[in-house]
Amino acid sequence: MEAKKFNNQTESDYSAIAQSASFKTLLSEKKKFIVPLTIFFFCFYFTLPILTSYSTILNTKFIGNITWAWVFAFMQFVMTWGLCMLYSKKAAKFDELTNQVVQERGTR
Repeated sequence: MEAKKFNNQTESDYSAIAQSASFKTLLSEKKKFIVPLTIFFFCFYFTLPILTSYSTILNTKFIGNITWAWVFAFMQFVMTWGLCMLYSKKAAKFDELTNQVVQERGTR
């Protein structure tokens, strides 16, 4: 009997949190950040295999014997590190919004 009461209380707590303005703000901010970066990441990532498979544009020389395909492949590592650093900095704002949700919930 206690487990059911606890479960109902947990469900109502989640419903209250999910309906709060601060929680909706948190989800909105995360979505505005993550969706465009995910689209950019996948486009950038899959461009290399698509271009190397269906065109010869990346086979032209960049410097010496290094072709654009190698430069593009290296830039994928740079992009990955850059996105990780960007997310790490942006996570601080998400943490603040999460703390705001928790504080709101604690005052009720």
